[in-house]
Amino acid sequence: MMSSYSCGGRPLTDVAHLIACVFAIMIWPIPPVSIAHAEAPLPGSPSTAPTPTKPNILLIVADDLGWADVGWHQGFGKTPAMDRLVAEGVELDRHYVQPVCTPTRTALMSGRYPGRFGPQALKPSNLRAMSPDTLTLPSALQSLGYETSQCGKWHLGAKPEWGPNAFGFEHSYGTLTGAADPWTHFYRRGEYLDTWHRDGRFFQEKGNATELMAAEAVSRIRGGRMNPEGRRVPWFVYVPFHAVHTPVDAPDEYKRLYDGVVFDADPEKQNSRLRLAAMVSQLDAKIGELVAAVEATGQLGNTLIIFSSDNGGLEHAGNPYVGDVPTSPLNSENAPLRGQKNQLYEGGIRVCAFASWPGVLPAGKSPAVMHAVDWFPTLAGIVGFDPPATARWDGVDRWPALCGKAATARPRPLYTAHSTGAAIIDDDWKLIDRTDRKQVEKQVELFHLATDPYEQVDLAADRPDQVSRLKQLLAAEKLLDVAEIPVDLLEVAENGPQ
Repeated sequence: MMSSYSCGGRPLTDVAHLIACVFAIMIWPIPPVSIAHAEAPLPGSPSTAPTPTKPNILLIVADDLGWADVGWHQGFGKTPAMDRLVAEGVELDRHYVQPVCTPTRTALMSGRYPGRFGPQALKPSNLRAMSPDTLTLPSALQSLGYETSQCGKWHLGAKPEWGPNAFGFEHSYGTLTGAADPWTHFYRRGEYLDTWHRDGRFFQEKGNATELMAAEAVSRIRGGRMNPEGRRVPWFVYVPFHAVHTPVDAPDEYKRLYDGVVFDADPEKQNSRLRLAAMVSQLDAKIGELVAAVEATGQLGNTLIIFSSDNGGLEHAGNPYVGDVPTSPLNSENAPLRGQKNQLYEGGIRVCAFASWPGVLPAGKSPAVMHAVDWFPTLAGIVGFDPPATARWDGVDRWPALCGKAATARPRPLYTAHSTGAAIIDDDWKLIDRTDRKQVEKQVELFHLATDPYEQVDLAADRPDQVSRLKQLLAAEKLLDVAEIPVDLLEVAENGPQ
């Protein structure tokens, strides 16, 4: 196994590796350094301080959180806990995901684009998203001695045999399906109505889903497995909340935070936005409790905290789930980004995200392009996991960008496949291609995100050179996708789980 850190900017903990690096420096010719391009840490960066080789990892995922739902984007939601984490950590200003739930979660867990597993992973579905032999982030961490826990929404297979415990999690709790009523914990009517489970065993439990998921995560943070020397083994706690996915509701205490706030003159829309704002604040409060648990147990300096939404917000939403929560005619906001969930515009795929590791990551806003598929390779580099050739990651290690290095360009373009077409982002340029679709107003759109981040000016007609270049990149990515659903899922798919 390779050392967790190398001479390329990370602290050295392996004595043999240190000696080798010193010897290499002594005999290797030193090239001239351009100050303009040197990858030096930002002023005041603590990223060169000694860091543990196997930090705890707290990965939090919000569901359908809009760009303008949160305080640090000057949105309507009151989010003091997350605002503080953003101010003290790294705000990931260009963090991308897939336009909908299952695909993003597939990317996070596997480090691969969802289309690599088949069309069932490219849309919200209750089918198994990943093949059973997939190398996942939790299974990799487990191989290094980590205790792995999942608390919340899975949405990578609604049957217990497709659940978190089959993909590297020792402990799992929450729902297997894509959503559930926050009070009844029921999914939609049909085969997957009962979905609340612990380790794949369904059961009934009273309480608000967000509160229960947070309490489970806190218990995993506070107490876990010990090694023979009596020390806590490193842990990975994955907390994919339902908040703020429909059905949108939260306990009254969070609604009272918005007493006197008028969101809309229409009573139905006022109630809808109030419920959404309350759910945003509940999510924020629960994240605050998770961080407080880390701090109270003396683990804050040894814990990397990562937060992201799974896709952009939904501006209005129905409610097909079993319960009494009303629909949401006025829901999330993504302004000034264009579009929303289930779209290829920035509002659907560029999301609220940050990382926090006190004493290691410098505070600031990172402009680096990053995608959900990058987290597995990045974390693997931090903990010293050597991937086998079969990993076939689409993601890349973005640790230098997180540390505030000057070089922020991502070496590979970002690829998003979707039912409405596909998009490719090559740092400053973005192409949306719908040429496989019939009867659409614009089959190809081209945006220069560096100067037009809100996608107001389509340059496809003016820059055919860029269109041609990006189409070639897109075609190369599409060739790597699996066109057919896995054979063992065909019979299940015909029964139509949604």
